[in-house]
Amino acid sequence: MPSKTTKFAIVPLLGMSLLAAGCGGGSNGSGEYEDTSNDTSPITFDFFSADASPNWNQMQDAVGKKITEATGVTLNGEFAVTGGGQDRVALMAASGEYPDIISAKGEVNKLVDAGALIDLTDLIEEYAPNIKALYGEYWDRLKYSTEDESIYVLPTYAGVGQQYFDATGGFKLQHRVLEELGYPEIRTTEDFEKALKDYMKLHPTTDGQPTIPLTLDADDWRIQITVTNPAFWATGAHDDGEYFINPDTFEAMLHVKRPEEKEYFRWLNKLYNEGLIDKESFVQKSDQYKSKIASGRVLGLIDQEWGYADAENSLKTQGKYDQTYATFPVTMSEDILDHTFQDTGFQSGWGVGISTTNPDPVRTIKFFDYLASEEGQILINWGIEGEHYNVDENGQRVIPEEVLNEKNNNAGPFQKETGINLYTNIAPHYGDGVKDSTDNYYTANYPEQIVASYSEADKKTLEQYGAETYKDLFPKEDEFPVKPWGAAYNMAVPSGSSYSVAFQKSQDIIRKRIPEAILTTPDKFDAVYETMLTELDKAGVTEMEAEYTELIKQRVELWNGSNAATE
Repeated sequence: MPSKTTKFAIVPLLGMSLLAAGCGGGSNGSGEYEDTSNDTSPITFDFFSADASPNWNQMQDAVGKKITEATGVTLNGEFAVTGGGQDRVALMAASGEYPDIISAKGEVNKLVDAGALIDLTDLIEEYAPNIKALYGEYWDRLKYSTEDESIYVLPTYAGVGQQYFDATGGFKLQHRVLEELGYPEIRTTEDFEKALKDYMKLHPTTDGQPTIPLTLDADDWRIQITVTNPAFWATGAHDDGEYFINPDTFEAMLHVKRPEEKEYFRWLNKLYNEGLIDKESFVQKSDQYKSKIASGRVLGLIDQEWGYADAENSLKTQGKYDQTYATFPVTMSEDILDHTFQDTGFQSGWGVGISTTNPDPVRTIKFFDYLASEEGQILINWGIEGEHYNVDENGQRVIPEEVLNEKNNNAGPFQKETGINLYTNIAPHYGDGVKDSTDNYYTANYPEQIVASYSEADKKTLEQYGAETYKDLFPKEDEFPVKPWGAAYNMAVPSGSSYSVAFQKSQDIIRKRIPEAILTTPDKFDAVYETMLTELDKAGVTEMEAEYTELIKQRVELWNGSNAATE
């Protein structure tokens, strides 16, 4: 999530939307909506997303223009710059002034509690056959809770039927490091550490600057991605946000309280005290983090690809492919399995909602229904036929080499100009690996295309490890049971309650004490960690965890009808 974007004023745009909509599509006073479903006249909706979107171009990209041509709809977007949009959503909830369309991610509960979002159930039933068909068997997962079965958001942060064909998050090492060291086994934290040490001894500088063995990005919420979340990956747990969920009892606890994770942070403390972690890791901004990566002098990362993609694309533009990164499933010991690919089923939760002040909910749901259609899905994922892809004699979509080159090596400008993959998190969509009526994949992320997108450095490294994709290095889905609660991090939680207060206190404590534990001397590590655990206990996390446990059990019941959820 890049850190710079353009903001657009909300209040004037709301007025524009009302004027454009006229008197059509709003409530007629009886709780029903006027039918404007066949209207494709120009209309502008204001839209807020809790994500950043530096490539947003007011729908003036090639795909955006086609969407407007088909639907008449243009979106005026405001995108969060920092903090995941928490402050902006809180202001909306308090003021009662809402954009027409809102993607609030984990803050949707605040909007529901404020009465800001309409129930989409009837709109979908009457006007959105493509959306209904897309979500299909997962309809119950769209419901807000067991107590409130309204549908407030269309889940857009996960594709229906998603299959993962590549590994993009984990422990990263530059290709040059691996080649220089003879492609050593990288399976444990000890292996990862040894590779950093061995290469540093050989190359203490890079292009005249000090080589950085490992840097972390602890800027605001990014601390979760590169510092705290890797602790559960490395210790054999799955991603459930700030919690570890016991798979047998559904009991929730803050994951940093696990003894196994304490040892992971002790390992980071060791690396820091041995000079292997960048000393600026906990004071630098995300832009500085990415700037160091783009210089080519950072040997290792612990991150998700989207967190550093801009910097890696810069390295590709410079022709420094050997200084880009390979991905490995690193854990604390060989008997621990990385759970990256444990199946969550369809991940409902985060997505787009329609506000109660939206002037034309029918036009809005029809807009989303077009994006969910086969035509819309092909457009947002592949672009325009004859321009961004061709159809060969076998009826298969093929991306021309020059387009693929731009997509892989000049990703930011390519997306801003074409709009390909820019609308994914705005639209209900199918996941990778799902085929359309022409026997083509809906998305361009499938094994053959992924392999084709790899650089020669990637291919060389993977060949040395006997793999075709980075996913081949990871434990497979069938090695784990399917999680009946999905992914806990996208579950709605109570707002304005003792839970919210305790949770915020816990995050403040964790974001203060975990860096302190990593940066202290080894002899003081235990004391700092114990201080954190004591402070968490005093902050009321035991009661908070118990409340979260009940929410998990309710979700299991809602999604699976499982008696286990209430036992």
